[in-house]
Amino acid sequence: MQFIAWIILGLIAGAIAKAIYPGYQGGGILATMLLGIGGALFGGWLGNLLFGTSGGAIYGALTISSVFFAVLGAILLIFLWNLLTRQTSV
Repeated sequence: MQFIAWIILGLIAGAIAKAIYPGYQGGGILATMLLGIGGALFGGWLGNLLFGTSGGAIYGALTISSVFFAVLGAILLIFLWNLLTRQTSV
């Protein structure tokens, strides 16, 4: 059940992060889902590390704080993804 909660949280976080992140982000729905799930994992880990809270859906709970940390993690991953994949003009 916890894995399903992570996936659901990642889908929600990826969609929200892509909606609020400025500019154009490449990738389709699959990239959004993967970045959202990765952001949920990273945001949950970061929230637990910094604040000692379950920032992610560690116990299967989809709470406001878990969505907040997951969206922050997804935004950070989108930012890093854009840095890695941007094209430089010559």
